[in-house]
Amino acid sequence: MSVVPELVRAREAYERRDWVAAYDALASAGDLAGDDFDRLGTAAFLLGRKNDCVMAYQRAYQAHVAAGQPLSAVRSAFFLALQLFTHGEPAVGGGWVARAARLLDEQGDDVVERGYLLVHIMHRHITSAEWESALEVSLQICDYGLRYGDPDLLAMGLCSQGRLLLLTGQVNEGLTHLDEAMTGIAAGEVSPIFAGQIYCTMIEGCQEVSDFSRAAEWTMALSSWCDSQPDLVSFTGQCAVHRGQIMRLRGAYVEALDEFWQATQRYLAEGTPEPAALAMVERAHVLRIQGEFALAEEAYAEAVGTGFDPQPELALLWVARGREAAAVGAVRRVLAEPRPPIERMRIAPAAVEVLLAVGEVAEAGEVVEEMRATVSEVTCDGLHALAGFAAGSHQLATGAASTALHELRGALRIWTNLSAPFEAARCRLLMGRALRLLGDEESAVVELSGARRIFAELGAAPAEHEAAQLLHAEAPRGLTAREVEVLRLVAAGKTNPEIAGMLVLSEKTVARHLSNIFNKIDVASRTAAAAFAFENRLT
Repeated sequence: MSVVPELVRAREAYERRDWVAAYDALASAGDLAGDDFDRLGTAAFLLGRKNDCVMAYQRAYQAHVAAGQPLSAVRSAFFLALQLFTHGEPAVGGGWVARAARLLDEQGDDVVERGYLLVHIMHRHITSAEWESALEVSLQICDYGLRYGDPDLLAMGLCSQGRLLLLTGQVNEGLTHLDEAMTGIAAGEVSPIFAGQIYCTMIEGCQEVSDFSRAAEWTMALSSWCDSQPDLVSFTGQCAVHRGQIMRLRGAYVEALDEFWQATQRYLAEGTPEPAALAMVERAHVLRIQGEFALAEEAYAEAVGTGFDPQPELALLWVARGREAAAVGAVRRVLAEPRPPIERMRIAPAAVEVLLAVGEVAEAGEVVEEMRATVSEVTCDGLHALAGFAAGSHQLATGAASTALHELRGALRIWTNLSAPFEAARCRLLMGRALRLLGDEESAVVELSGARRIFAELGAAPAEHEAAQLLHAEAPRGLTAREVEVLRLVAAGKTNPEIAGMLVLSEKTVARHLSNIFNKIDVASRTAAAAFAFENRLT
């Protein structure tokens, strides 16, 4: 039986991934078979045409059943359910999964299509945070992919295993599985819908464990994949978010804001507000760094309106705006919630920053120790940099300037290698404070000046202002630089012998400095002196 020219052109357009041409030709052609309805559904899926996609896959299912092709009908139901789940219709999607499962049960034999339905079962476990059950199902999906030579299932199974291993703290093994999953995509073996999902899952996993080098590499690959399909709509929102995240890391804030805005608009146009919230929050992070606090608050509020929890990053904004009690309450709440180890690493850096900003030094120390334990056997440089910065910040708050300096230098090296200028400059700012505490004023000025210059170039106004204050701060009440250093250590709770050891002074000299400090600031106790130091931002 000859194929009409319209269908020939439609199928050719489909094979070359010209989705608009394929969709238009298939939609206008008459008397489509089940396979052509499947092609129409896939083209509509990738063009973001949800209703058309649902209708096409429904027609495909019916055509396959009528033609006595139950296994093909199962695949149509699988992709139909995937579209429904993606757009927030889990009950309807679940109904189609159940219908497909009944069709399979009627066949009796073990076939590759059972592996496809396992994908939905695995996602159900993931949604319920049943990590071990989800991991077990992902292994079964891999097995189907291997036994039946199905590259889609093999890549999906490997990718899901990798992501789940990350969540359960097996980071190195998880990244290995993610890399293996990507080989099928790089070789062009994986179909478009599976490829797009796996790309995004891979990059999100890298972001979760702060493996910024991998994230940048695969984000570039995803961008090229999207660009090779000019009409593509699905996955372009995720691609924009991931590009924006890399731009933010590299300090390209104007470009990052544009990417996040574009991603938000794409998601909202597709009717998917939940993923749009991530783009809103990422935009808010950049605005906060720039000092656009009112705009950042609005962006965070938009995300909250979709059900997204932007804490503890929102708490950092509250600290900057003087809402310290609210910030601490939010941080303690998110820290108390049960989370997988890697998810706790996501919230820990901001939590430490908030707790230190409000003087909860001991509580921050507990979070720092948890971070150290989590990253001890992990090879991701980004995680080590985050843990090192948090540890250095905490040690500086306790007056352990030498140890803080060592931690911060290690973090600085990593952030520099990762081309992350803002994070590197934050390390240099704290290093300047540590050097000043150690009495090395000239080196402190070098670090503080360098940090200020970078903050100015990036447009990070609040951080630049902080560096400028540290550079040009005049000691109140005529205190000398050495007296300020002694006062800082008193405020950190250090005894006279401890101060003497840290500043390489005799205890008699420390006592003399302390006497002069008390006279100049008109206090009679160490507690009052510490209060003066905090009030005058000398700590």
